[in-house]
Amino acid sequence: MSDNFILQTGKNDVLRITAYGIDKLQNSPCIIYVHGFKGFKDWGFVPYLGDYFSQNGFSVITFNFSHCGVGKNLLEFDEPDKFAKNTLSLEVSELNEIINAYRDGFFGETSGKGIGIIGHSRGGAISLFVGSERNEVKAVATWSSIAILDRFTQRQKEEWIKNGFFEVVNSRTNEVMRLDTSLLKDIENNKNSTLNMEQAVKSLNKPLLIAHGEQDLTVSIEEAKMIYDWSNKDLTETYFIPAVGHTYDIKHPFEVSNPKFESLLAKTKTFLKSNLN
Repeated sequence: MSDNFILQTGKNDVLRITAYGIDKLQNSPCIIYVHGFKGFKDWGFVPYLGDYFSQNGFSVITFNFSHCGVGKNLLEFDEPDKFAKNTLSLEVSELNEIINAYRDGFFGETSGKGIGIIGHSRGGAISLFVGSERNEVKAVATWSSIAILDRFTQRQKEEWIKNGFFEVVNSRTNEVMRLDTSLLKDIENNKNSTLNMEQAVKSLNKPLLIAHGEQDLTVSIEEAKMIYDWSNKDLTETYFIPAVGHTYDIKHPFEVSNPKFESLLAKTKTFLKSNLN
């Protein structure tokens, strides 16, 4: 069972939300799923994830960042102008607004058992930034998370600034999508403060699960090892999955799960149950 919500942010942007197991809200811990770059709440495995965790004793919140590029259509990148202006700092602020909404009863009366966050890819970094600052967050699981925010060569950045935009290709749709300089400036201006990954991981000091496919060609497993190196080893688990890539052999649109993705779900479920109850 799922319910849809619209949350207007303090900046008058719109967060489209799907919550699973909302009838369990008063008695169960909550999981917030955070999508990555070019991801969205209805991509591939996300609805399956929502059903899985809601059937295993959690309430689950999935949502689209306001500038992820996916708007009212829900399944297509129909807001390219917003996508172009998205930043990591904006995503951090919006995940905080989701937590505030949960805490303040936007979805209904809560259990008070705390929040676990699952962040995929760039969403893993956003989850670590927010998780390190919010007491309501009791545990964080990163799936295929980036550790390096500045993923561009010097030449790319020079061309980006010169042209005023940078083009990325959506491999699923072959759409060419533009980023203006907002993202680049955000990373460079805040790399030593609010967007410092090493600092965020070192200050997390709560249970952390780092999951990664060993054959991830999008985000190297070396980035998972970087996060582990920064982490509190007494509170951190790793789960490296052999012979699988960035999305664990799940494609969009979703057709079927597979044993390796099921093992990731089971590992994450065990981790969150032991740290949220």
